[in-house]
Amino acid sequence: MPDHRPLDDHDDDASPSDLQGSPGDSEAGSVTIYDVARLAGVNPSTVSRALNKPGRVSAATEKRIRAAATTLNYHVNPMARALPTGRTAIVGLLVSDFTNPVFFDVVRGAESAATARGYTLVLAESEESDTKELEHANRLMRMVDGLILATPRMPDDDIRALAAQKPVTVVNRRVDGVLSVVPDLGSGIADAVRHLRSLGHRRIAYLAGPELSWMAGQRGELLARRCEWAQLECIRLGPVAPTIEGGRRSAQSIRESGVTAVVAYNDLVAIGLMQELAEAGIDVPAEISVLGFDDIFGANLTSPTLTTIKSPLREEGEFSLTSLLSLIDVGSAVDRPLFEIETQLVVRASTGPAAG
Repeated sequence: MPDHRPLDDHDDDASPSDLQGSPGDSEAGSVTIYDVARLAGVNPSTVSRALNKPGRVSAATEKRIRAAATTLNYHVNPMARALPTGRTAIVGLLVSDFTNPVFFDVVRGAESAATARGYTLVLAESEESDTKELEHANRLMRMVDGLILATPRMPDDDIRALAAQKPVTVVNRRVDGVLSVVPDLGSGIADAVRHLRSLGHRRIAYLAGPELSWMAGQRGELLARRCEWAQLECIRLGPVAPTIEGGRRSAQSIRESGVTAVVAYNDLVAIGLMQELAEAGIDVPAEISVLGFDDIFGANLTSPTLTTIKSPLREEGEFSLTSLLSLIDVGSAVDRPLFEIETQLVVRASTGPAAG
């Protein structure tokens, strides 16, 4: 009976690098794309398309090809593929601090999207240093097809210079001329201010994060404007390190400020503040309410559980990665440079009626 293969079993756009090896190479002990093609009963070019560009062949054909590749222990060599095409099928994600749980879901979202598109995601950390960040970014740019910068600390001009070399997307920061994915802070902050006002709070502190953090500035400015509109006093304290220790070190200044509620730069700062206040015998929320940002893993495990403004971290990771791959596919043009994803208030036990 003739072999009636679907149209996607034939490919005119496979590059020479995709068709690694030759029909006789397996005799020398290396598995090639031709071996996978024979076992799956398709053309070598179809194997290339299924493994390098998921979704370009029928689901049944792709499943059969991947099963054959697994049986033969065949893997695509991204470095060999890059020689004629300039593509490695590798993208980079540079974060400011590996230990900050805020990046867990960003990484998960980006990794999920990369895997679905047949890309490998590599990670690097700047340790909150704008100098190290630029150094790491330049090194990554030599080996990746594109780069995601998560809460970058370097100046805008440096980011734009990187984006002029290869596709770049930015998470949790807006950079003119570079595709930026940020949380829409307005809705979450508005709900937080309404929540605190309804509890009788009239004097609130914003515990600011790092001076180099664009997001720290945005959160503080929006909170101050919303408090002014609601006729609440908002004072700014800090900056502090975006860590539990940073929150601990701020406890005395918070207590001396006379505020009845604190909005911390992030959940780690809020958790550290609550820990230090508890050790000093100060009750949260009976004496002072505490509210954080991001809703990281563990925010609902503190005592008391933390009220926070939830950021769409996983969605940011997924969207920044898919946007980056779109830039890689179509070039560097940015039709819509800013994408905002809604935030929401999550009320837990760390906020309560104002003391006195």
